[in-house]
Amino acid sequence: MRLPIDPQADIARRAWVACPVCDDARHCTTCADLRNCGEHWRYLISNNGPVVHLQCPHCTHMWSLNTRPGVTHRGDNSHCL
Repeated sequence: MRLPIDPQADIARRAWVACPVCDDARHCTTCADLRNCGEHWRYLISNNGPVVHLQCPHCTHMWSLNTRPGVTHRGDNSHCL
């Protein structure tokens, strides 16, 4: 079942990362050159510090990605005892 496109989705807020489900950009030479492709982008729905929430416009999969793995963001007090 495909999800609908999130109502917060805005084409002006995009990210260029691989979709973990459809991997639609795997044969794209523009994406392989790490350039911003006009076809293989993702909706940037929102973010919470370095964690971005994305949706693929092709397969509609939604996921979150930590753009700074290993770095604790300021609001996270889970490291305190």
